[in-house]
Amino acid sequence: MKTIIVCDAIHPVGFEILNAQKDIKVIDAVETPKDELLKLLPEADVAITRSSTECGEKFINACSNLKALVRAGVGVDNVDIEGCSKKGIIVMNVPTANTIAAVEMTMCHLLNSARKYVNSVNDLQKNKTWKREKWYGNELYGKTLGIIGFGNIGSRVCVRALAFGMKVVAYDPYIDPSKATDLGATYTTNFDDILACDFITIHTPKNKETVNMIDEPQIAKMKDGVRLINCARGGLYNEDALLKNLKSGKIAYAGIDVFVKEPGNAHPLLDLENVSATPHLGANTYESQRNIAVDAAEQAISAARGICYPNALNLPIKAEDLPPFVSPFVELTSKMAYFAAQLNKRPIKAIKLEAEGEIAAYANSMLTFAIVGALKETLGENINYVNAKFIADEKGVEASAVTLPASGYKSKITVKIITDSDAVSVSGTVFGETEQRIVGINGFKTDFKPKGKMVVFKNRDVPGVISDISSRLAAEKINIADFRLGRDENGFALAVVLVDNEINEKILGELNALETCVWAHYATL
Repeated sequence: MKTIIVCDAIHPVGFEILNAQKDIKVIDAVETPKDELLKLLPEADVAITRSSTECGEKFINACSNLKALVRAGVGVDNVDIEGCSKKGIIVMNVPTANTIAAVEMTMCHLLNSARKYVNSVNDLQKNKTWKREKWYGNELYGKTLGIIGFGNIGSRVCVRALAFGMKVVAYDPYIDPSKATDLGATYTTNFDDILACDFITIHTPKNKETVNMIDEPQIAKMKDGVRLINCARGGLYNEDALLKNLKSGKIAYAGIDVFVKEPGNAHPLLDLENVSATPHLGANTYESQRNIAVDAAEQAISAARGICYPNALNLPIKAEDLPPFVSPFVELTSKMAYFAAQLNKRPIKAIKLEAEGEIAAYANSMLTFAIVGALKETLGENINYVNAKFIADEKGVEASAVTLPASGYKSKITVKIITDSDAVSVSGTVFGETEQRIVGINGFKTDFKPKGKMVVFKNRDVPGVISDISSRLAAEKINIADFRLGRDENGFALAVVLVDNEINEKILGELNALETCVWAHYATL
């Protein structure tokens, strides 16, 4: 049994997911003083933390068995990633669960910077002052918004700004320009184009490249009366330069949700009338907190079981060296290989990976993740992303990758597991930015998310099969969540039946005993 320790508060649904796992022990350390927390860490295989827990030297040294750390949120400022790497701890974050909340907080500050809504509300409700002439603002319509960083958040801010009739200029040297232009924005590689905008908002991670990205020299190039928004990380705008130029009027207004040092309740920016400041509320919606808890719990469970490490930040492949579209394939490839290994539990002789289309350039990297996923079923913790190829060689497992041109999908990965008696192939792709799908099993077309409990059932393609399966499961009070069916030209069909309950050997045996059944296997992802 694996142990997951929850160090900081998460939405209750996260605990519900964790506690529902029969093979997982959960330690609730949310209310545990941090010095006492160190005494509990040696028990843990995976830790879930937020910003309240400093994951530095003391924390890492106390983690004698920790395999993975899930930072329930986007920022990892409080995590010593290098120290974790040296200790063999994989660090993951939850980068998209609070996307909409952060986008909408940005829009709040953007609108307020134009209309001084907060100031006028306070003046009327607190001072009982009715002075309409005092609160003239500006319209967003027709103005230009500069967006620094055009990822999940920046691109969605763009869509909403365009809906207000704004013009958008996007600056992000790490994206394909078409990501911006397809939405209707102007893409630029010249940072001065951003500095010429009427409004500027920033949505980048905090690193050496982005700290003080907006400082005195950049502000000097801006329009008089520019309005700045920062709902990303404190320190992306130099706070001293911000204060000085807000006081002088060079910057007409600033909307700030984050500070270099938090809590920032004593910051001099709070004394200015042309500032609206919120206490780091970007992720503070009920929906995003629930999403964060769900994602963090599911990532922790996958890591504890060694299936995959979603959104890992310190894998052998450097995330910053990869285009954004590659990351979902890392997780998907591990899952497909693990899935395939469950469909044929015979000793593995070879693992073959085919990469089609754009992902083909990363075929050899994907092979590492396929090896781990495939061999995890039998080797458990003895295999990881560092020793995967060595272990495969040692076990006499042939591992190879080939590249193919695109054939129907922009990118597709196929993992084939070859045993001493059979072969299983599983194909998958990613739709949009992150939507993972398994689209093929042993040549049968299908389409389902690689997640949950499922029966995979190959049968002769004759009437009554669906009824046979569903009635057998219904007799055991097992609810069917989804049913996906594929057919071939040889008189066979393949069903993927997603279920709400675990399938035991007795039920699986009864399914295999059905007259039309070729084989039935149970798998979990």
